[in-house]
Amino acid sequence: MGSICGNFLELTQNMPADILDALAGRTIHDLSVPLEAGMPVHPAHPPFSLALQRRHGDTSRTGGMSSANELIVMCGHSGTHLDALGHFSSHGMMCGGRIAAEVQTGGRGLRELGIETVAPVVCRGVLLDVAGAEGVDVLPQDFSVAAEIAQAIARAQGVEIRAGDAVLVRTGLIRQWDDPEFLDFDGGQPGITVDCAEWLAANDVFMAGSDTMAFEQVVEGTDALPVHPYLLVDQGI
Repeated sequence: MGSICGNFLELTQNMPADILDALAGRTIHDLSVPLEAGMPVHPAHPPFSLALQRRHGDTSRTGGMSSANELIVMCGHSGTHLDALGHFSSHGMMCGGRIAAEVQTGGRGLRELGIETVAPVVCRGVLLDVAGAEGVDVLPQDFSVAAEIAQAIARAQGVEIRAGDAVLVRTGLIRQWDDPEFLDFDGGQPGITVDCAEWLAANDVFMAGSDTMAFEQVVEGTDALPVHPYLLVDQGI
């Protein structure tokens, strides 16, 4: 697995120098959700909080100047985010055979495979609109985006998965961002299955994501997330 992890990091360091020229005339879509108090946060993470730690008028400087400064408390996985390869381990092992206990430090992050190792990503994006293919706004909670389904949607929507692509899967669940049901993990959430992840890996995709909190399918009654270790640990994706 060392070569796979190495290829991932090497790819991020070889972005085109003329990035502005490459983006000229393109339409840019901001996929980020707003970071704000009360926003949905995974149950394992602390809530997002922003407050003025120092307010105008609390103190003053010579000449009547005053300042304000904010205090932000959040998890790195708040809102729209990218999982670093060091995010997951399996049986104590991380990508490339690294021992998780040796890589992580006490309160100071990871020595390796942290998100700081990933340069800004510029690559071809591909959308698999599963909800659209099913003719619904939001997929049912128990919907499995298996490889066979994803492949059929790609063919029907004229989508080609190429090496180095960023593949996004639309379930429609983001429509419920302001609804408590968005975080109803007990009832399950739609997403890709392991065999779909294997298909994406076989096509050598650079990354994959979705409009849900967990990315992969969450099966009612279990906390298993098999796609995470498969992609992050086994495949370096």
